[in-house]
Amino acid sequence: MAYEFKLPDLGEGLTEGEIARWLVSEGQEVAEDDPLVEIQTDKTTVEIPSPAAGKVARILVAEGDVVAVGTVLVVIGEDGAEPSSAATQGRTQGQTQGQSPAVETGRVRATPLVRRMADELGVDLASVEATGPQSRVTEEDVRRAASGAEPEEGRREPLRGVRRLVAEHMARAHREVPPVTWVEECDFGAVELKRLVPATLKAVAESLREFPELNARLEGEGIVYLDRYDLGIAVQTDQGLVVPVVRGCDEKSLDELEAEVTRLADAARAGKLKPEELRGSTFTVTSAGKLGGLLTTPIVNHPEVAILSIGRIAERPVVRDGEIKARPVGTIAVTFDHRVIDGARAAEFGLAVIDRLQGA
Repeated sequence: MAYEFKLPDLGEGLTEGEIARWLVSEGQEVAEDDPLVEIQTDKTTVEIPSPAAGKVARILVAEGDVVAVGTVLVVIGEDGAEPSSAATQGRTQGQTQGQSPAVETGRVRATPLVRRMADELGVDLASVEATGPQSRVTEEDVRRAASGAEPEEGRREPLRGVRRLVAEHMARAHREVPPVTWVEECDFGAVELKRLVPATLKAVAESLREFPELNARLEGEGIVYLDRYDLGIAVQTDQGLVVPVVRGCDEKSLDELEAEVTRLADAARAGKLKPEELRGSTFTVTSAGKLGGLLTTPIVNHPEVAILSIGRIAERPVVRDGEIKARPVGTIAVTFDHRVIDGARAAEFGLAVIDRLQGA
């Protein structure tokens, strides 16, 4: 009896996922709950176990392909039975393991999305020079053919994994959010710099209570003011930027915040974050440390309406009580959605965070 395994609903309204890596190969025997496949969503990479024991009869979706929830990914069964018509949708009769499930017509390989784009643009796929893996025609190939441009020189790699998701997320934020960035200096002399991020989370959570419009969502024609303070922290990993969420920042002590930030950052860099640890942030804090530059203009982490970044902190000359002194000074920047937040309120919020960090 063959078992057709479909891409499951991973929650949080996700409708699709990218096949990041197959952990099995066709013909391999697997036990129930053995690691089967890694799925990349717009939140994280999830390792999915095998739902059944048996031989991997057919892998229907190639690494790097993005498919909808409910798509059959693999057939498991001792008999290697042919998958149903639902399982074979988007797959050619002679496809071998590791190939894309792109539809073929003659010698043209292209996904249904690319074919639809070609139809809309009036492009004959048979005349398009393919640059994708396994000589697939990509969306960019169709656009180039439609514009009459020549193929680009140099090495081309598909936008995959975290980098693809970051690109899509940032493009959406840029499209939908009219951003404004406010910047001010901050004297970090009262902050133990090794606890900079947890100290900032605490200051931000306390300040958000005073300025609820920065802890909100714009949904349709209304603004939803949130009564929880679950703050995202931007963490750079080998796979790209991820934003795990520290829950209940307004209720945690500085020690508790430090422990949770450390745990989440370590898990992010090891690729061990759980999907729920990347969902539901209400505001984001980012600090690039020495790489932060004098100041940054962060991009709002959609669907949030504001984000705060910390610039590089260094000893700088400042005037205190009429005297020039060396102090650890950096910048605090707040980028906000001007549809929801007025400039004066964003500035007041930023100053409130600075006052708390400076121990005022």
